Amino acid sequence: MQKIQKIALSMLVVLLLTSCGEYNRVLNKGTLEQQYKMAVKMYEAKKYSKALRLFEKITPSYRNKPQMERIQYMVANSNFNEKNYSIAGYYFNRFSQNYPKSSKVEEADFLSALSYYKAAPVYSKDPTDTNKALESFQSFIDKYPSSLKVDEANKYYKELQFKLETKAFEIAKTYYRTAQTDPRNYRATIAAIDNLLSDYLGTQYKEEALFFRLKASHDFAVKSTERRKKERIIEAIKAYDKLKRNFPETKYLEESNKMLATLKEEQNKNIEQSSVKS
Repeated sequence: MQKIQKIALSMLVVLLLTSCGEYNRVLNKGTLEQQYKMAVKMYEAKKYSKALRLFEKITPSYRNKPQMERIQYMVANSNFNEKNYSIAGYYFNRFSQNYPKSSKVEEADFLSALSYYKAAPVYSKDPTDTNKALESFQSFIDKYPSSLKVDEANKYYKELQFKLETKAFEIAKTYYRTAQTDPRNYRATIAAIDNLLSDYLGTQYKEEALFFRLKASHDFAVKSTERRKKERIIEAIKAYDKLKRNFPETKYLEESNKMLATLKEEQNKNIEQSSVKS
């Protein structure tokens, strides 16, 4: 039994060496047709890295030839399977543009969006691929409204949008945290939250965002000079009213009411001081 296993292992090693030797020979010294056939062979065997090395060599010679449609799709799909997602997204998109009548164009459009989705980093990083994925999924949904992939595209779209909402809200909260040492950032907090609520009308962060807007407005008003305090108190009270109007039973009600009481107290002081001066 052990002898049979050793023979089988030896045959496998020989086969692998032969296969590697053939691949390297074709890669370095094969004809264009041999390299194309070997590239397809590697692709079909799911040896995508090896296939890509050959496709890179032969692509210039196959431009404007019938085989190019197949090559371009295999290049895109090879990069996808090698987890080169940004590159895959680019090549799937190029395939769709170059071959709009291809039977694979719908699949390529979806895989382009999916590639950018997979390339998209956590919310705190550069959102370039996230934005590309959003655009691509929206384009897919608009272009193929009856596709079986629409529900999946919508799911990914919502995930990506939530990622951008999270990033926008975290930026606003960072401004608020740093406003303790740089009061100008209270304004930045308010502006960032206003942008969040404007850009993402149905955001899941709306209640918390409105509360943070109130906190920033409250702190900004209380810490203001007497000259600017009156108008900023009015703006802070408006922020309270907006939170209550949108969320009458807000979970932040107790803390919000305390801030309102402080604002009213400051407002009364401001009125009294103005009367004395008069």
